[in-house]
Amino acid sequence: MRLVLATVLFGLTAASATAFAETPAQSLSSIRVTGDSKVTAKPDRVQIDIGVTNRATHSQDAAQENARQVDTVIAAVKKAAGPTAVLKTISYSLEPNYQYHPNGVEPTLLGYTASNTVQVTLDELAKIGSVIDSATQSGANHVQGIQFTLRDQDAVRAQALREAALRARAEAEVLAGALGLKVVRVLSVEELSPRVMPVRYMGAQRAMAAAVADVATPVEAGTLDISADVTLTVEVAPAGR
Repeated sequence: MRLVLATVLFGLTAASATAFAETPAQSLSSIRVTGDSKVTAKPDRVQIDIGVTNRATHSQDAAQENARQVDTVIAAVKKAAGPTAVLKTISYSLEPNYQYHPNGVEPTLLGYTASNTVQVTLDELAKIGSVIDSATQSGANHVQGIQFTLRDQDAVRAQALREAALRARAEAEVLAGALGLKVVRVLSVEELSPRVMPVRYMGAQRAMAAAVADVATPVEAGTLDISADVTLTVEVAPAGR
C-alpha cells in the first residue's frame, strides 16, 4: 500500500490549518503543527539606571565633581534601598565639549562633560519611589530607565513551553481526527525559546519632576508576558489501523 506524506502548517491563532499538501512516494504520513502560549506574570525585580552628569572647564574638575556627586547619590540610594539592593556602574565617560565654526575654522574647546550611570537592582518593589526620590534629591540628574523583570525566569519559561507543547499536541490530535487519521508518534520537536519581555517604565522625566517637586514618585510595575512556540511533526496513520 502506498503511504502519503501530508504536511499541515497550523497556527493556534488561526481558525483553520494554513496549508495541506500531499506528496506521493514517501515512507511516512505526517502532520506538522505549531502551538503557542503566553504566560502572564507579575514582576518581582526592578532595575533602575541612575546617572550623574557634570560639566566643567577643566577635565579634572569635571571628573572630581562627578565622583563626589556620585558618591553622595550612591550613599543615599543604599540607605533608601536597603542591604539587599545591588548597585553597579554600567557606564562612565569624560568627553570634551567643542563649539564648531563654519569655513573650516578650528573648533573652540568649551570644557568637559563627565557622566556616570549606576544600575540599581531592587527586589523590594515598594521602595522604587523612595529610591528614585533619594537619588534625585542627592544629586542625580537623570534616570535613564526603569525595567521590571523576574528573579526566577526559568519556572515561568518552563510553564510557557509546557503549555505550548500541550496545545500543539492537542491540535495535532484534532487535525488528525478531522482527516480520519490518528497520531502514532512524535517525529520531531522544535521550540522557539520562551521570550521574557521586560516592562520598561517610560515616566523617567515625570519621576524627576515629582522628586524635584518634593512629591513621592509613583511607579506601577504592571505585568510581564512570556511567550513560547513549539512545533511538532507527528506521524499519522488511518484511524482504523
